[in-house]
Amino acid sequence: MAINVNTVYQTVLMILNKEQRGYMTPTEFNKVATQVQLEIFEKYFDDLNQQLRVPQADTDYADRQESIDEKIAIFKTFGNALYDSATLPQNPYFTLPTSDLYGNVVSFYKLGNVLFNNEKIVQRLDRHEFYYINNSKLTKPTKINPVYLYENQKLFIKPNSIVNSVQVDYLRKPNDVIWGFTPGLLGQYLYNTSAYSLTNPTGSTNFEIHESEQTEVILKILLYSGIIIRDPEVVQTAAALVQADEVNQKS
Repeated sequence: MAINVNTVYQTVLMILNKEQRGYMTPTEFNKVATQVQLEIFEKYFDDLNQQLRVPQADTDYADRQESIDEKIAIFKTFGNALYDSATLPQNPYFTLPTSDLYGNVVSFYKLGNVLFNNEKIVQRLDRHEFYYINNSKLTKPTKINPVYLYENQKLFIKPNSIVNSVQVDYLRKPNDVIWGFTPGLLGQYLYNTSAYSLTNPTGSTNFEIHESEQTEVILKILLYSGIIIRDPEVVQTAAALVQADEVNQKS
């Protein structure tokens, strides 16, 4: 389940208003919430690298590597790369997917495996290896052993006879958080529970990160809200709580 955007916003407002600290508008909240979600999302990879260096528990639900991978798995997807021989006729390439095979328009984040014919993993090379691999008959790429160079969000694949059937596994970025609303008769903000879309621009989009992150989300938003309303006490308190929560997760 996703973290409900209205639950988070109302909690933040309740904490701020209880102490008469000020107010956070929906526009301010949406920008801060999107930034907080992206920060937590990007921290998953540092946390995973850290956990890979330490022994893990064999007990179900206590393996931290698996727990972090479960959080990242929300953003794992795959799609077809498209062949482009017109832009650079002397050096054709494949473009990365802008939509996945689930039918969702996505924002590309990190490349995973590149597959040919949905079964053969294409080997990734650096620029030096890629341009010199044809010099030897023993290393020359074939459709059985294809290779690729990844630069400027483009896939250059050898042999050149591969012009279709290229699929990529990748991570997408989280969608922007939106607390959508319609104006009430008194000018108040009325939460719109319907989903945001191009045809419904007043709709809402929940947080996509794992529901276990709700506490950290609220604390980090409060941290930013203290900066917005220029209240150093809110900033200091929220920063201390965020740090304590991060230490508790890693201890």
